Amino acid sequence: MAVTKTHPIKSTLKAAIDYILNPEKTDGKLLASSFGCGLETADIEFAWTREAAGDRGTHLGRHLIQSFAVGETTPEEAHKIGMELAGAVLGGKYEFVLTTHVDKDHLHNHLIFNAVSFVDYKKYHSNKQSYHFIRRTSDRICKEHGLSVVVPGQDKGKSYAEYTAEKQGTSYKAKLKTAIDTTFPSRSSMGFLVSGSILSTSFFTL
Repeated sequence: MAVTKTHPIKSTLKAAIDYILNPEKTDGKLLASSFGCGLETADIEFAWTREAAGDRGTHLGRHLIQSFAVGETTPEEAHKIGMELAGAVLGGKYEFVLTTHVDKDHLHNHLIFNAVSFVDYKKYHSNKQSYHFIRRTSDRICKEHGLSVVVPGQDKGKSYAEYTAEKQGTSYKAKLKTAIDTTFPSRSSMGFLVSGSILSTSFFTL
């Protein structure tokens, strides 16, 4: 399951890029890539583009974070997914730096991209529509890589294969849930006794 969030960078672009490029977090910068700029000069090149565009806005760039479930993918695959997401969302029009951090239990990508396109000098407009496009694109790419997705109305993810199997009625978890519902129709008023403790049947909720 990949979870995304994004926010603007208004005054600390170099510091933000330096942070995501931290060698201790990126396996010695092996998990760092850039597009349209150099890794070490990205903030300067971002500024050149904004200056050429005559941009006087307060946004210097945007920072997108894409997090993955623990143990679900490898650093290399996570980085590849991040590059695919950047390509799909930015369309080759914005300079960016992408890194994959491996210092936490969960792998996560950091994508910092310019606020202005170096192709047509248009600003990147962040709104609900653009954010939902990022989420949908991230989910699509994760499905293509066999990773879990966030199912609407639920807080946890399940693999796309499992989600599809459930929709088709072939998921073993769905069958188990049906069997439990049939055997214990009033789950809301009871639980299972396991090793002397009560285990709520919500354990089986998918």
